[in-house]
Amino acid sequence: MLMGTIRHNGIGGAVRPERTEARRVRTRPREPLNEARRKTSTAGVPAPTPTGALPAMKFRPCIDLHAGKVKQIVGSTLADDKSNAQSASEGSVSAENFATDRPASEYAATYERDGLTGGHVIMLGPGNKDAARAALGAHPGGLQVGGGITSDNAEEWLECGASHVIVTSFVFRGGKIDWDRLNSLVKIVGKERLVLDLSCRRRPGDASGPYYVVTDRWQTYTDVEVNESTLIELGKHCAEFLVHGVENEGKRCGILEDLVELLGKYSPVPATYAGGVKDMEDLERVRALGRGRVDLTIGSALDCFGGDIKYDDVVAWHRKGNPEGKC
Repeated sequence: MLMGTIRHNGIGGAVRPERTEARRVRTRPREPLNEARRKTSTAGVPAPTPTGALPAMKFRPCIDLHAGKVKQIVGSTLADDKSNAQSASEGSVSAENFATDRPASEYAATYERDGLTGGHVIMLGPGNKDAARAALGAHPGGLQVGGGITSDNAEEWLECGASHVIVTSFVFRGGKIDWDRLNSLVKIVGKERLVLDLSCRRRPGDASGPYYVVTDRWQTYTDVEVNESTLIELGKHCAEFLVHGVENEGKRCGILEDLVELLGKYSPVPATYAGGVKDMEDLERVRALGRGRVDLTIGSALDCFGGDIKYDDVVAWHRKGNPEGKC
């Protein structure tokens, strides 16, 4: 189903006083839920939310660009050519789930119409800059941009209308975190406009092992494990994390539950998960496992990208938890 056929569904007390003892006790007003979501403990781990309540999880839309077109690709096969493919058995080109001639700007305009913000435009390889600029221009301030971002061009992309820049390979270099490069980016764009992409995979043959950050179109492993200490330390230098579960990305086989749970438990900044969503139940699953702190991106599974989940249903689900004006 092409984006042009998507229907737009417009969906549009007093606080109980605290008990006090006979002596005078200084009381503090109860914090709003959205503030509770951002508050962290002294160790940098998110503080618990009020009993029985989860923060409002958001649906974050996406536009993935490959060779100048909007596409959905199986993440583990992403490559420019055979020499970059994960293995010869996977073929010489990336496995595509969906491709369209409909411009990225039309997708972005739809997201703006529906009040969706915080989504991302990802440039997968060369030949995507014009399409990315057009998308950002159609939804100024509403989309983040990633793919080839460096200290030399980060400001330019913000001037093109991106709310944030998303960075992976520039910071994760030689298998490790390049702290000089990270600090230079923070100095140039500010922590509040920087998103670190911690897209990750398990090492081959280690089905229950840790997740490692991967770069270069998700084909090169780093030595950086996605765990509590990494999240806490990197969270001091950015506004958000974007995390693709690469092994499930584009496969519509279900989310990586342990990865979502890890992000919900330890991320000190807002985190967005992408990878493997297969049905509407996965939205609730991410909400529960991520403790409401992990937002969700859906790509191949949406009908506007050739999948079975109705885009309109996801927007309605999002609005139910995020009333108008709080998206």
